[in-house]
Amino acid sequence: MGDAQVHALREMDLSIASGEYLAIMGPSGSGKSTLLNILGCLDRPSSGRYILDGRDVGRLSDEEMAEVRLRKIGFVFQFFHLVPRLTALANVELPMLFAGVPPRQRRERAAAALQAVGLSARLSHHPPQLSGGERQRVAVARATVMGPSLLLADEPTGNLDRASGREVVGLLESLNARGLTLIVVTHDPELGGRARRLLRLVDGRVAEDRAAAGSSSVAARTPGGRAAADPAPDIIGGG
Repeated sequence: MGDAQVHALREMDLSIASGEYLAIMGPSGSGKSTLLNILGCLDRPSSGRYILDGRDVGRLSDEEMAEVRLRKIGFVFQFFHLVPRLTALANVELPMLFAGVPPRQRRERAAAALQAVGLSARLSHHPPQLSGGERQRVAVARATVMGPSLLLADEPTGNLDRASGREVVGLLESLNARGLTLIVVTHDPELGGRARRLLRLVDGRVAEDRAAAGSSSVAARTPGGRAAADPAPDIIGGG
């Protein structure tokens, strides 16, 4: 910013194992969005490395990064980001359209994905005709229709009433229970407390990294330090 350098993330050394359920919390400006953008291959770290499934994705070309996002990563956002003029079915088809999946197969897979989130009766509805909770479930179906290994959810309940939020959280947790790595950015302490691991950021640094009581999926750590051991690391960043 002008002559000043702003370090959105500092001294971060983080490992996330395949199948983890991680919540990222912290005040505004703490680096949550930057971390999520790097994990989602939307931004590149200006220093250090980001290793995803054994690949240093920060060194990939833009086309290769786009392919990683398409094949390995699903995104769920606070404001849904659905295309209003498309039906629920067509919104879920979009990632497969970019991937070159044939039309008939796109429709079948999109319909199955919407059925899996309880919206088989809403295939032809447009987003303005759906409730907030239903729109977020369409977004979850779109995020998972390509079979990603990593799901990133940015304030997934922030635009929903309490009941709809609980439904969406239950859906995300059921996906995690089937092996999907789930990373949630949230300001909601109730949602953060449900995760099996909590990462709290302050001023771009890790202020807290702890497993929930009774969880054995995360090794002991010091804030900002390297894990002693993590099983089958899926995501590793450092620098």
